Amino acid sequence: MNNKKEFVELEDGGGGGKSEELIAEIRKSFPRSKKWKNTNDDGAVFDLTPALSLPTGQAGLLRRGGKSKLVFTTDAFIVDPIFFPGGDIGKIAICGTINDLSVMGAVPIGISLSVVMEEGFPIADLKKIMQSIGQISKITGVPIVTGDTKVTEKGKLDKIEITTSGVGIAENIISNNGAKPGDVVITSGNLGEHAVALLSKRFNYKTKIKSDCQPLTKEIQSVAKYLTACKDPTRGGVAAVLNEISEKSKVRIILEESKLPFAKETVALSNLLGIDKFSFPSEGRFVATVAKENADKVIKILQKFNPEAKVIGFVKKFSNRENEKKGLYLATNIGSLKKIEVPRGKLIPRIC
Repeated sequence: MNNKKEFVELEDGGGGGKSEELIAEIRKSFPRSKKWKNTNDDGAVFDLTPALSLPTGQAGLLRRGGKSKLVFTTDAFIVDPIFFPGGDIGKIAICGTINDLSVMGAVPIGISLSVVMEEGFPIADLKKIMQSIGQISKITGVPIVTGDTKVTEKGKLDKIEITTSGVGIAENIISNNGAKPGDVVITSGNLGEHAVALLSKRFNYKTKIKSDCQPLTKEIQSVAKYLTACKDPTRGGVAAVLNEISEKSKVRIILEESKLPFAKETVALSNLLGIDKFSFPSEGRFVATVAKENADKVIKILQKFNPEAKVIGFVKKFSNRENEKKGLYLATNIGSLKKIEVPRGKLIPRIC
């Protein structure tokens, strides 16, 4: 980060390169812990001995008898609009935290919920948001176990802000640095549809697409043993998360244009607004790398949850040669190779 910079800017929170720089600067103020691992992933990991038991109804999601690890994550949500096709800020908040644990290979066991509202916020809207959270809690069996509520003066906050933290238990951690040359890249479904749902609401754009917001634990646990790296493409979209996996795994990732996981309406809205579709966030999808020999098996399992699950690219070695460097690339239908950069600048604010 530029040391001469005096103020935080909107793009610093967009999930792209500027966000990474800001987070790196913040981290400099904190002492490092030797006991907590994976602190650069979606959740931090703490080894537990002896192994913990999971709550009734969740024990079957993890094998018995292995060493358990505690995974801990937190996230804040400011969304505009707070109600949109397919969900609301409450649904995003609980699903987002559940999914940050799930992509690490963890089974979530508890959520902390913090709500800050401005004076005058409608009680009816608050009830709808809390009901959304309660519904996902009931479906997943992940309880809200603690929290806090605050109210600010009118005008000191834009409607409502929700912060959720979560803990989960894992036997084997899926990290961002595990992609290997020869792996293929998969997606659990079409991407970017959360962005389409919110943007269509903002701009009164008619579309049948709803937010893809949903919990991912069962999907990921069904294939977790085959995944070498995994991320949910929220802020910054697939461009941000696959560039991150490429950098941490020290590999070159290539997506194939003929297999791009975007619906026609997503592409149309991207072109209309001039926003790169690769930076469109999803709130109920994941992208992962898998050994090529396991790809067909993994896709067959995932298509039971979503028929749009498919292979979208592959992983290669990298070198310092100009045409073989690390990063994310698109193999186009005309045979060229186009670099997909880490998103920068003002992306899509207030979307997750």
